[in-house]
Amino acid sequence: MNLLLILKSKCPQCRKNNIFSSKGNLLLFQIPLMNDTCKKCNFKFEKEPGFFFGAMFVSYALAVAEFIGVFVMSYFIFGLSLLVSFFTIVLSAILLSTLNYKVSRTIWIYLFFNSKVKV
Repeated sequence: MNLLLILKSKCPQCRKNNIFSSKGNLLLFQIPLMNDTCKKCNFKFEKEPGFFFGAMFVSYALAVAEFIGVFVMSYFIFGLSLLVSFFTIVLSAILLSTLNYKVSRTIWIYLFFNSKVKV
């Protein structure tokens, strides 16, 4: 898996087109919209109904890692109080929610991509 392609949410087969058609808007409570297939190579992103159920677990793992990182930085490095550290974690959860949504779904797609089989 190429980490840069996952962060950019590129198609795992052609590695050129975007998986998501819109970025979403956190202020308007809009999640990013996902394409059904790649417009360049016609790769189908959702293999079956409920395919992205497992991406929730990936998103959870990403969020926990982010929360621990934010807590360590705010409490131990910057010396903020526990209450301020808590609100920093809440703010980071809100700000990183759309990024986590995109990255977790992209990781899930890449986990089940077989580069030897052309669809």
